[in-house]
Amino acid sequence: MLMPTTPTSPSAKEPPDDVGTPVSLKIRERLLAAKKRFHSNDNIADFIQPGELDKLLDEVAGHMKGVLNSMVIDTEHDHNTGDTARRVAKMYINEVFNGRYVKAPSITEFPNAEHLNELMIVGPITVRSACSHHFCPVIGKVWIGILPNEHTNVIGLSKYARLAEWVMGRPQIQEEAVIQLADLIMEKTQPDGLALVMEASHYCMAWRGVKDMDSKMINSVMRGAFLKDANLRREFLALIPGRA
Repeated sequence: MLMPTTPTSPSAKEPPDDVGTPVSLKIRERLLAAKKRFHSNDNIADFIQPGELDKLLDEVAGHMKGVLNSMVIDTEHDHNTGDTARRVAKMYINEVFNGRYVKAPSITEFPNAEHLNELMIVGPITVRSACSHHFCPVIGKVWIGILPNEHTNVIGLSKYARLAEWVMGRPQIQEEAVIQLADLIMEKTQPDGLALVMEASHYCMAWRGVKDMDSKMINSVMRGAFLKDANLRREFLALIPGRA
């Protein structure tokens, strides 16, 4: 006797449709769906789900192993490069480019209770980044000048370094990095004026190319009162050690 059959639902053990899809593709699709840019110096943390950063590291390590193979490096027998692919992936994802993949550091802001309105300078803050053209190190220092007003949010001195580290932790060009950092500090503190100077060595010049070990790049961003008041601007620049 034939038993009646009932419709069967998909087994819980059946893999979802996206199993096997690279995590980088999933993240990219979310960005495209939201019409968000994902250039090398953009932060994409809002589009990375819990646990995906570890999977992304694994994916990058696999691709990096392919790069080493294409460079004809015997990673199977060379004790120096056996784990290089994963070390490089960890360096990129968890360290030097971490500013792309994690949210901005938590910053505690305090009201300007004493109505401070005098020039304040923070620096030099050591910053480390990498040029987006060759992924060579960019290492330098940043000086930040703040002209607060009674409505300005006051943040701890170490927080300026945290913000700088987050912005610089992406493949960058220096001209854009200082603007990103200035925009972020203006947003967080709302001062009457902001001045920022960055001086850095670029290893795409020192390590390759012209191989000039002494050249540095210096650039500045001036906002608000620093842009309008030449005397304030001169005072800030004169107070930067070695930059007067």
